[in-house]
Amino acid sequence: MRIRIDLAYDGTDFHGWAAQPGLRTVQGTLEPALATALRIPAARVVCAGRTDTGVHARGQVAHLDLEPGLLSGSAGRSQDSPTVALRGRLNGILPRDLRIRRVGEAPEGFDARFSAHWRRYAYRVADDPWRVDPLRRHHVLVWPRPLDLDAMNEASDMLLGLRDFAAFCRRREGATTIRTLLDLTWVRDDEGVAVATVRADAFCHSMVRSLVGCLLAIGDGRRPVRWAVDVLSAARRDPSATVARALGLTLEEVGYPADDELAAQARHTRALREVR
Repeated sequence: MRIRIDLAYDGTDFHGWAAQPGLRTVQGTLEPALATALRIPAARVVCAGRTDTGVHARGQVAHLDLEPGLLSGSAGRSQDSPTVALRGRLNGILPRDLRIRRVGEAPEGFDARFSAHWRRYAYRVADDPWRVDPLRRHHVLVWPRPLDLDAMNEASDMLLGLRDFAAFCRRREGATTIRTLLDLTWVRDDEGVAVATVRADAFCHSMVRSLVGCLLAIGDGRRPVRWAVDVLSAARRDPSATVARALGLTLEEVGYPADDELAAQARHTRALREVR
């Protein structure tokens, strides 16, 4: 059977998602906890999207494959359902900066990574030092100059659609940089913090932070509105387009289709993306 795990974490003290020898990571913390809670030698999870060092998540999703009967057998004498009991045991084992929000049996065809049809991130920026809440200092970027959100939204609109985002990605051997950017908008929250909502079918390495870094240069007046689309059109990394710091970025939500479309979505996602 396959189980779906919805989780959240404060990325401040994690070296990203992926397990790495000698480093504290989300995967490297979660998998031993699962093995302990399920009384198995080892556990291997697959996530919807690997986050970088310092990046946070409210809506990360992972899956884990188990032998039939193992989950119910691990519940012991608990009066809760096996999935609720597992969530309780995990949260009793895990550190407080990593929480399991829900555990459930995954529907047929579900794959945390390949069945997802979009991921939504938020990036938060305080461009007025008086608006910096010390309780949110690990989750909001402090920017030294005022930001023009109208200019940033105008520039963002030019980046939407199915495109090659090589200019905003760290290339990986054999990996495509073609993505569909569905939403990229900037608004101010009730405290006056500038919040970007970024949604795409998937993101390549450092894509969101590279987009934000480029748009911050437009918002504070150092670059014209068309600069972002000019950088995109070059199809290669521009060293003048800096990558924004990780602490302002949060994975908010992962979207999946209806249960009867999960397998088809996974097949579609595995196919090579091409610009039409």
